[in-house]
Amino acid sequence: MTKAPIRPEFAIKDEAALRALFPATHTLAAMKCQPVLDRHAQDFIRRSPFLCIGTQNADGRADVSPRGDPRGFVQILYERTLAIPDRPGNNRLDTQSNILANPAVGLLFMVPGFDDTLRVNGQASLTTDPDLLASMAVNDRTPTLAIIVEVNEVFLHCAKAFRRSRLWDPTEHQDRRDMPSLLNMILDQTTGAPSDPVEMQKIDEGLESDYRTSMY
Repeated sequence: MTKAPIRPEFAIKDEAALRALFPATHTLAAMKCQPVLDRHAQDFIRRSPFLCIGTQNADGRADVSPRGDPRGFVQILYERTLAIPDRPGNNRLDTQSNILANPAVGLLFMVPGFDDTLRVNGQASLTTDPDLLASMAVNDRTPTLAIIVEVNEVFLHCAKAFRRSRLWDPTEHQDRRDMPSLLNMILDQTTGAPSDPVEMQKIDEGLESDYRTSMY
């Protein structure tokens, strides 16, 4: 696949050119950004079982990673401080390594059934404080570390993206079987997936078994 041609005469090169394309933002949209987690933001976070965390490494390479747990899994330590448990994953440690190199993070909180979202931007750090980790234990298993976020700004985001996508609409749910399994796709991309469907099924069943035993 060759690089898609982008005609340079249509490239946006500066913020002035960007803003010239759009009407001025609404006064309320400019005012809604808050420096602390007020009662509405805190209530939203306590209801949320899922967030995405955006990070960058020292060279500016961006990454977005999902985090999920029972609702309210993100602890509100103070009105400007959050703690996110770090559950077992694939040990790539992209998010954690990026935070060490560049502490700026962006969080997007979602609540199933809510079309609006909550955005939080701040500075992150990593901790192994045993008292904090003990308070985050699930099934008697404590996380290895927690991500601490010192909040710089927080604001509610409107419902347009979720309504356009109809993300929560059951009639828009797609059959997962329409694509290969996760491991099948990863093996295709790397070492090669087995051609025998029975062998592939055993590999998929192994992943499901791992989900049941290593979530925490």
